[in-house]
Amino acid sequence: MAYQALYRKYRPATFSDVVGQEHITETLKNELSDGKVVHAYLFTGTRGTGKTSCAKILAKAVNCLSPENGDPCLKCESCLSVASGENTDIVEIDAASNNSVESIRDLRDRVAFAPSFSKYRVYIIDEVHMLTISAFNALLKTLEEPPEHVIFILATTEVHKLPATILSRCQRFDFKRIDPEKIAGRIKFVAEREGLTVTDGAAALIAAAADGGMRDALSILDLCASADKNIDEETVESVCGMAGGDYLNELTECIKKHDAETALKLIDKLYGGSVDMQRLLGELTSHYRDLMVIKAVKSDDKPIVCSAAKLKQLEKLADDYDIKDIMRVISVLQSAAANMQSGNRRCEMELTLLKLCIPELSGDIASLERRISALEYGRPSVSVPKPDLSQSAPRVEKTHQEPDGDPDEIPLPEPPDAVPDKRPTAPTGDAVPVPDADWSEIMRNLKTSCPLIHGVLNASKAYIKGSYLLIDAPNSQFRSLINSNNGFYKDSIRKAANTVLGVTYKLGPYTKSEAKESDPLAALADKLKNFEIN
Repeated sequence: MAYQALYRKYRPATFSDVVGQEHITETLKNELSDGKVVHAYLFTGTRGTGKTSCAKILAKAVNCLSPENGDPCLKCESCLSVASGENTDIVEIDAASNNSVESIRDLRDRVAFAPSFSKYRVYIIDEVHMLTISAFNALLKTLEEPPEHVIFILATTEVHKLPATILSRCQRFDFKRIDPEKIAGRIKFVAEREGLTVTDGAAALIAAAADGGMRDALSILDLCASADKNIDEETVESVCGMAGGDYLNELTECIKKHDAETALKLIDKLYGGSVDMQRLLGELTSHYRDLMVIKAVKSDDKPIVCSAAKLKQLEKLADDYDIKDIMRVISVLQSAAANMQSGNRRCEMELTLLKLCIPELSGDIASLERRISALEYGRPSVSVPKPDLSQSAPRVEKTHQEPDGDPDEIPLPEPPDAVPDKRPTAPTGDAVPVPDADWSEIMRNLKTSCPLIHGVLNASKAYIKGSYLLIDAPNSQFRSLINSNNGFYKDSIRKAANTVLGVTYKLGPYTKSEAKESDPLAALADKLKNFEIN
């Protein structure tokens, strides 16, 4: 007799056997117990979560001669005929290969015939989203006026591709990803039945690799059993082509220490050991996702699947990381995942690690901000002074009446193309630049609170002079907006600055020449712009 795969051998035979979908199985059992059978069901969810299994159980249950609390008895003539594959009243259709309108028209002609010996003729249409528009239209007529002896069960992984007219005529059940702990428990159960030894760590690793799918988990267990009857974490990593926790930690250290050479040597070693680069990228992304969760979630109940020992290890790694750096790494890894679909996977992985280990090779905004911030704080930090409100404000000769009536505001005239530039010269001497990291944070705040002024302030800088926040904005529209009758723009800047700096400043302009005199890093920051990618 041919070997039967574990996912087939241990496929649930009753609703009570289904793991992790109790919200669905209990509802179906109650409906069947009450005799409330509808003419069309829709099962949707990711692969391997039990859609087809529940469809087959439902097909048996509605025709069972002696149902037990909504479950099929598995002993009557009808149940036995289904198990042996002899029941012609239960028809399974693969819509991926039978998606034409002719196939559905043929089905529509056949539904008129009464069942051979069952109560209902059940049609299970798998991957129903693969049907063509014409096929859906042909199916719609049957769903609108089905014969009383016909039940349709539609299954799909991509419910968004189904027309609304189909969705509205079905009772929908959403299958969720199965909890990793429940998958691990099922793995241990099957392993015991098969005479296998599986460690708790190996079961948890299989559950994590299955990503919520029981079928994938049993398939991985099948592969591991072929390699060794005593299955530990190393067995799972070897069979699945995983890098392993140690290597992930080593790569994390390389990224943190900007050690590109060691990182590339590790990739070469892993590649030589047949580690799949796409899987490695996914593992590294999940690893940094765990670090991000640890930094963001302060409670003990963190949504992370791992042992207590590994959690402590992750927490130790996360302590040395800033969450902004973690987010930057995840962003680069996500971009690499899209690029890895085509081309040389090893090369893409190496390029990705070079970008992570050497920030100046990456042209994204986050990397540029990080590099400028590093330059700022690589020398004695320039502190942002608190405004001395006891001093009188800088004397500025007003050129016109301030439109918003704010006596504290330095007037900002119209753009040079509208009127001659007569704006007052900002005070010089002790004006100090706002640290780039702080100004970047202010800009991020403005992006949410006032996108318009954020766009106008693109490539701007800011300086502190007494009680004034002096802004150097190359965009001439800045002066028009800030000097308009609408005080919203000025208030938005003040509030954003107060959120970051903790002080409410008055606003004023600052010229580029004066900014460069006051800020010895300005020229160096300008040079960094050459690394930007448009």
